[in-house]
Amino acid sequence: MAEVVGRVLSVASECVPLIKTGGLADVVGALPAALGELNWKVSTLLPAYRGLVAKLSAPAQVWSDADLFGGAARILSGSIEGQRFLLLDAPHLFDRPGGPYSIEGRDHPDNSVRFAALSWSAAMVAETGLSDGWKPDIVHVHDWQTALTPYYLTRRDTGIPTVLTVHNMAFQGITSRQELEMLRLSTDDYNSELLEYYGNISTLKAGLVTAHAITTVSQTYADELMRPEFGMGLEGVIASRAEDTHGIVNGIDETIWNPQSDPDVTPYSAAKLSGKAQNRDKLLAEFGLSDISGPLAILVSRLTYQKGIDLLPAALPAFIEAGGGLVVLGTGEPSLEGAMLEAAQRWPGRVAVRIGYDEALSHRMFAGADAVLVPSRFEPCGLTQLYGLRYGAIPVVSSTGGLADTVIGATPASLAAGAATGVTFTTIDEIGLSQALRRLVELYADKSVWTAMQKRGMKSDLGWRRAAQSYVSVYEQIQFR
Repeated sequence: MAEVVGRVLSVASECVPLIKTGGLADVVGALPAALGELNWKVSTLLPAYRGLVAKLSAPAQVWSDADLFGGAARILSGSIEGQRFLLLDAPHLFDRPGGPYSIEGRDHPDNSVRFAALSWSAAMVAETGLSDGWKPDIVHVHDWQTALTPYYLTRRDTGIPTVLTVHNMAFQGITSRQELEMLRLSTDDYNSELLEYYGNISTLKAGLVTAHAITTVSQTYADELMRPEFGMGLEGVIASRAEDTHGIVNGIDETIWNPQSDPDVTPYSAAKLSGKAQNRDKLLAEFGLSDISGPLAILVSRLTYQKGIDLLPAALPAFIEAGGGLVVLGTGEPSLEGAMLEAAQRWPGRVAVRIGYDEALSHRMFAGADAVLVPSRFEPCGLTQLYGLRYGAIPVVSSTGGLADTVIGATPASLAAGAATGVTFTTIDEIGLSQALRRLVELYADKSVWTAMQKRGMKSDLGWRRAAQSYVSVYEQIQFR
């Protein structure tokens, strides 16, 4: 057995396979195995939301606190699928109905306290270790929910290296300045340089200022965050820490997302694409679609303004007229759900919509689709376009964030060079998306070009090893600084 190079405490609010609301969980869940192959061993600290402790194999108490922000708490250590988890069992904070952050569409009113408690526990574990002797060399935290961890460690002068990954700058953990004492924050730190954010507290800002290194989930997104239109008021903080900020593109779990072995689809590969057509026929039948002579596109997404869903109604008529079809899976803003359902009513047999989310169905959709639409206004990384590449569903994406870093648009130059993997558009509006869909139809009509693009995308390096190597490089930089 190879010698362990370093130990990482990963701290997050969600993680596959225990709890998931979005792509953050996929990233936090996939990274430990990839780092493990490089001999960096990860333990993942999560809140013990209702029902999670029962999922642990042989849980054992390894830490306790008699008064963690208003109640007794302990950390239980156990494993799932070979991954070590540390669950913060604090019933007064986490044992409640609803999701991790909300119930019936309303945020839990004490979210600031709940996730400050998670951050405080992480800092204490990092400083003192666990009762079984484990102690991390690096603390890696994710998004605003855990961003106070570097702050607490810095204020305790521990010197423990910390990394903060920003998955989405739109969520900043903003709360009232009246909570300074409650959150165990120093009043001396309530200033424009550290905690203060337009008269409130930003927990994300605290982490951005105090972490030894910052990572984002693509290089383009790292660059974008230094601009007002993307930085959400924190662009100055990111710019001031440009030398410590690294863009690292996410990977996907290529064992789960593999059309050759996916249990939910008819198998196929880049070398043998015939199964792709069978999956297309099955998808058309499942949604009652017919007469789709052009590309069959899918949309698997949160239905929000950020995701550019409002651009679709104006872009669809010409696409449908050209023979295209669309299958939608997602949930989100009621007005956009309604817009998608109206499109299905307008074009029965050409557009189908499923409000909600179904993991197995999403696999069948990627396998059966000719193209996947990701018209986001901003997209830190995005996994949807990566799933599309893996399954031979040509991505149609806006040129922003991780979409720009992972999809090579079909231009005369990229096609001539044998490099194109998708369709991109730069001006993110109705005209931009309409023109991208027109280009998609043109490419689909040239079967040799289309097949070459499919195979090229399917053969792309989409796994986690490259990202893991980049994270290790960041760890080593701050560990041996």
